[in-house]
Amino acid sequence: MTGSGSPPPARGWVAFVLKGYPRLSETFIAQEIRALEERGLDIQIVSLRHPTDRARHPVHGQIRAPVLYLPEYLKDEPRRVLEGWRRARLLPGYAAARRAWLADLARDPTPNRIRRFGQALVLAAELAPDVAHLHAHFLHTPASVARYAAMMRGARWSVSAHAKDIWTIPAWEKREKLGSAQWAVTCTEAGRRHLAELAPSPDTVAVSYHGLDLDRFAPPPPRDPCGDGSDPARPVTVLSVGRAVEKKGYDDLVAALALLPADLAWRFVHIGGGVLAQRLRWQAARLGLERRIEWRGARPQPEVLAAYREADLFVLAAKIGRDSDRDGLPNVLMEAQSQRLACVATQLPGIGELIEDGRTGVLLPQGNPPMLAASLEALIRDPARRIRLGAAGEARVRREFAMEDGIAVLAGLFGLPERQPEPVRTPAAAD
Repeated sequence: MTGSGSPPPARGWVAFVLKGYPRLSETFIAQEIRALEERGLDIQIVSLRHPTDRARHPVHGQIRAPVLYLPEYLKDEPRRVLEGWRRARLLPGYAAARRAWLADLARDPTPNRIRRFGQALVLAAELAPDVAHLHAHFLHTPASVARYAAMMRGARWSVSAHAKDIWTIPAWEKREKLGSAQWAVTCTEAGRRHLAELAPSPDTVAVSYHGLDLDRFAPPPPRDPCGDGSDPARPVTVLSVGRAVEKKGYDDLVAALALLPADLAWRFVHIGGGVLAQRLRWQAARLGLERRIEWRGARPQPEVLAAYREADLFVLAAKIGRDSDRDGLPNVLMEAQSQRLACVATQLPGIGELIEDGRTGVLLPQGNPPMLAASLEALIRDPARRIRLGAAGEARVRREFAMEDGIAVLAGLFGLPERQPEPVRTPAAAD
């Protein structure tokens, strides 16, 4: 199961191993699954966790793939785990998978590592017999479960790596997984270079930009170029969409908003959940900004699209977290640009693959609230520049970041024919 040469054509079903499904914050995975289904790939979704979001995006309702939920915690379903072990230990690759897991456990002696193997036992035992390939989204936990289960079953496996999973797991673990995966893709050239340096065969790591489903993000209606921050009755709306976690830099953004001149008319809208949401609200209240900020929480895609179209300016102050976590190429920036929004973001490598500073947006050093405040003020006061940047950003996204290009890369790796085959079938039940 090493990765050399061209992949064989996909035969049978492909199990997509996800950390959780469905998730509002992972629209790009849902749109990828839907697009690959339309190309003829038979997919079964395997989720390590049950959903926690109450709402769903419309694309989730269009996905036909059946979903298998694994035990989220082994203690919650001990009989299922025991039955999984009883059946998995009879599989031809069980001994090799167990050796690999024990070697990993020696370097990472954590309860989470034990849970991954337990979930892999259940997955290997319960997958339909015509599943020929496992594909993990994220190089950390989902890839561990997919790798162990694929070894047990003697199946092929592959992985899509993104951001946190690339930068926060140790090099030894990345080497082990890249050495056993048939192929890997990641969503930025910066991520590809990093993983290729660790892979035994660098050419097995490819770039597949998530891209945008331009049917879902159609061109917006003409924008009103008026508001310049001088009229309190017409404040300029600044929007950001993203989880309230350290790497998104919302603490820096709130600090920057507090530095804007008192007489500047603006309002800030944030969409997204996250563990730091309450802390950010406290920070904003302490700085006297609570009347200018609207915290909407996680919202389904139609409401996010409406927010893009209502806003005047988009900002994402992403940064490298203390645990080395960072963004790759945030999908929200592509979405905002598709709606002709001028974007202000930070100079992270992945973001720089999308935004050309001064031409299709504005890039600033990370972690610098005064510079961010100055840039926001300048754009709030200059609606004509916002219009120019927004138009240039939209043109580049529609020209170079359409979803079809990334899907074509994945379709080729899965061995799909160019023409769409017959519709998705119903999987055979496991024995």
